[in-house]
Amino acid sequence: MRQETAHVLAIRALAWLVSQESLIDGFLAHTGASQDDLRAQAGDPDFLCGVLDYILLNDQWVLDCAADLEVIPEDVPGARMVLGRGDQRHWT
Repeated sequence: MRQETAHVLAIRALAWLVSQESLIDGFLAHTGASQDDLRAQAGDPDFLCGVLDYILLNDQWVLDCAADLEVIPEDVPGARMVLGRGDQRHWT
C-alpha cells in the first residue's frame, strides 16, 4: 500500500470512528484527545496511527470499519504499518 493510500484510508477510518457514537467516547478517553484534537490533528500521520491502533484493539471494530469503508479488513493494519513507517501492530 502506498503512503497516500494509507493516509486517505486512515482519514476515512477517523471519520468512521467519529460516526460511531459507541466508540468515539472510548477513543477520546483512551487517548486523552479532545473533540478539537480530532479536527486539528486529522491530517497528522502519528495521530492517524493512534486512530488505527484504537480500531485494531477489537476484531469486530476492524471488520465493521472495513465493511463500511468497503475495503478488506487487512487494509486497516496495512495502512497502520505504512503510516507508522514499518512499526507493525498485529491484528488478531
